[in-house]
Amino acid sequence: MGNSESIIRLKDVMKEFKILNRHEGLKGSLQDLFSRDYKIITAVNHVSLDIASGEIVGYLGPNGAGKSTTIKMMTGVLEPTSGEIFVNGKIPYKNREGNAQNIGVVFGQRSQLWWALPLVESFKILKDIYRISDKDYRDMLDLYDSLIDLGDLYSKPVRQMSLGQRTLSDILAAFLHNPAVVFLDEPTIGLDVSMKAKIRNLVSSLNQEKNTTVILTTHDMGDVDALCRRIVIIDKGTMLYDNDIENLRSFFGAYRTLKVNMNKGEITEEMKAEQLHTVEKLLSEQFSGIPFTYDTEDNWISILIDESRVPLMKVLNYLQENVKINDVRLEEISTESVIKKIYENNEKERKKQN
Repeated sequence: MGNSESIIRLKDVMKEFKILNRHEGLKGSLQDLFSRDYKIITAVNHVSLDIASGEIVGYLGPNGAGKSTTIKMMTGVLEPTSGEIFVNGKIPYKNREGNAQNIGVVFGQRSQLWWALPLVESFKILKDIYRISDKDYRDMLDLYDSLIDLGDLYSKPVRQMSLGQRTLSDILAAFLHNPAVVFLDEPTIGLDVSMKAKIRNLVSSLNQEKNTTVILTTHDMGDVDALCRRIVIIDKGTMLYDNDIENLRSFFGAYRTLKVNMNKGEITEEMKAEQLHTVEKLLSEQFSGIPFTYDTEDNWISILIDESRVPLMKVLNYLQENVKINDVRLEEISTESVIKKIYENNEKERKKQN
């Protein structure tokens, strides 16, 4: 494995897919049956990564970035086109059964629980599948009870559970056989604030208690801020960033967000668009050549400002002189804004190279 401390190691991993160039119409469909006209799509492009035992790593990227393909290679579902992958010292796609014994997986809305059975019956089946000893099984259930109030959830059929209860149960099922690595794909999607908090606390506690390595893919920056000390960002198959979350924020340390509200009551979408246009026009004329990033939420206009180029207070003072402002907020740059900025910079670099 090279690095004895790495529980997961990817070395120069690539994954390419051959996609048939399809033709239109019935004649085209017949052509496709015998066609050798393929294009090659690179889903993962020379990714190298070392993950130590006990880490929680946020694996982030927009849709189609290559996250799912990477995770499918780590879990042994896909074979890399080139490069090396080791999980627990084994090559996943060559040791699918052995790898499955040592990992837990929660993928989207695909449950590993038995729909019609009470939760505890699903757990008993998983106990047999993973050959968990009676003692280890009891110890794990005792740990669960100490971490979270499951109440009558054990006796509840999965089909009668809410989405939050089902996600919670799926996460408990993924940790049940005490795997070395657990992969969580969008674990809090569609959940309310209190259930999100419960799931984040559960994952954090299980990671600390069992030293389980967790690979988390999510679009919810609340998950990232609550759980991840390290972030890996991938876009169009290429790794853009691999470092801790504090470094990510300091990456754009000079940026702050100015939020202005120009209304006392609710306004129409047309009025919001008009106000945003006014602010953009004013700032582009006054601060020519300085880029600002704009966003709107409810009645607020957010302006991301690079203070190494222009002080935030200078921008605010200028706006107050030229438009009526009802309320103001100042915020440090969020993780989400930083990541968005990294994507934008990456896109600019790609366009320059092309």
